[in-house]
Amino acid sequence: MKITLIGSGNMGSALATQIAKAGHALVITGRNADKAKELARTTGAVFKDHPAAEGADVVVVATAYPDAVAALGSAGDLKGKVIVDITNPLTADYTGLTIGHSTSAAEEIQKAFPGAKVVKAFNTVFAQVIAGGAKLAGATVPVYFAGDDAAAKETVKALIQSTGFAPVDAGGLRNARYLEPLAGLNIYFGYGAGRGTAIAPAWIGMQ
Repeated sequence: MKITLIGSGNMGSALATQIAKAGHALVITGRNADKAKELARTTGAVFKDHPAAEGADVVVVATAYPDAVAALGSAGDLKGKVIVDITNPLTADYTGLTIGHSTSAAEEIQKAFPGAKVVKAFNTVFAQVIAGGAKLAGATVPVYFAGDDAAAKETVKALIQSTGFAPVDAGGLRNARYLEPLAGLNIYFGYGAGRGTAIAPAWIGMQ
């Protein structure tokens, strides 16, 4: 799979490591070119400036949510591309969401790029968990994904499986309205309640 990853922060770095280990052809770009180049070097990926999405099957946006639309807009023509949105619309103090109930970060990105196929994924998993691999306490960490295009969801499911995580279909893109608050609760447990980042949300008994 040919994947372009936008962003070289904690989440971008963790995903880049796992995507590269899975053997995908990875291109990395980001606002901080030096940081993106170093991440590309350490993961064996290719750094590419704009238009970085050219030739990609999948574009992963791993920026902060407020920067996502601009970052995607500078990546090139996204018509027909599968966009994996891992962002969460968090407040500056990480204690709440800036949007919700009637929309989500993923839906707003889809509105901005109607010719693309947006799938929400990886937003409920801490960067530290992604970087460490797919196992926690002897269990495979689930990655919930939601989208409206069946073929795009199959592509993202295959990507999740290739990195060792357990894909869980969470329905249509509007269900990102549930996944983003779930990520907020996970952040509370990890940081607000002091339980650390070696945790991930999961449903017991669901096959």
